[in-house]
Amino acid sequence: MGYTYPVKHPTGTLTTAQLHLLLQNNKVIAKRVAELSKMKFIADWLLQGRFDATGGGIFYETGEPVFAADNPEAISPLGEYPLVVLDDGTVVAAKTDKWGLDTMISDEKIARQGRFYVDRGILRVTNTVIRFIDQVAMAVIASRVSSTFTSGTWDSAGAAVEALLTIQAERANLGIGLELDTIVLRPAQYAKVIGMLIDDKALPRESGETAIKGNLPVDALGLTWATTPNFQGANPLLLDRDNLGGMADEKLGGPNYASAGDFGVEVKSIRDEDAEGYKVRARRVTVPVVTEPLAGVQLTGTGL
Repeated sequence: MGYTYPVKHPTGTLTTAQLHLLLQNNKVIAKRVAELSKMKFIADWLLQGRFDATGGGIFYETGEPVFAADNPEAISPLGEYPLVVLDDGTVVAAKTDKWGLDTMISDEKIARQGRFYVDRGILRVTNTVIRFIDQVAMAVIASRVSSTFTSGTWDSAGAAVEALLTIQAERANLGIGLELDTIVLRPAQYAKVIGMLIDDKALPRESGETAIKGNLPVDALGLTWATTPNFQGANPLLLDRDNLGGMADEKLGGPNYASAGDFGVEVKSIRDEDAEGYKVRARRVTVPVVTEPLAGVQLTGTGL
């Protein structure tokens, strides 16, 4: 899944009656959430595995070897193939949490402020859920990816390349089939790196324009560079997104819930006749899991 900054919201006018109809149709609200909430989960982008947490939890193996213990053998005509027993990783359990938020949209706000207020309420609730789960996922990644590499100060594109190629080679020499190709930094660190790459003319023209416009991610030096305000670790992370882990979602169901796009949020609108308004709810039932801690490394000593 791509990760982009929020784009300009769709414009247009809906009548008060049309807004009431929208808020009474959960599938329409879910579609509206998907249209408005362009801020995708970075959690799903970094943890690309998709696990089913039916029942409220998941058992998964971590540190499972990528290669078999024995090598292939030459097979003669009509000969038998050797049988190899694959080693298992360590079994770990993780429990899902239901993260959610409500907001009230009154009939008065609908009549007086119209679509702008409705869109803003839907957007704030959804993006708040996204932000919080991203924070949880980034904290899990930072805690599970415990290995470090002292890279030396990144004062030029050359210094950064040397450090990154060195740790990539070290991890490749472990023979576990990992390819560290994505760097995640805090926004301030990201700004320094992009500025350095531009000054050293290390960004291709199209990537340089992308960086200046603020779109993510950026491809440079054979790596993918990304940032999120929901990562607060002191050290940049160098990751293998294909093997790092995944998000385990639980579909609780329940009356009138609708899925908002493909990023795990479920929404519903509940009419409150006593209060004369609508309670708009967004939730996600999930747990981030890191199945291969060696699919990442913390880069220390960069000076960023």
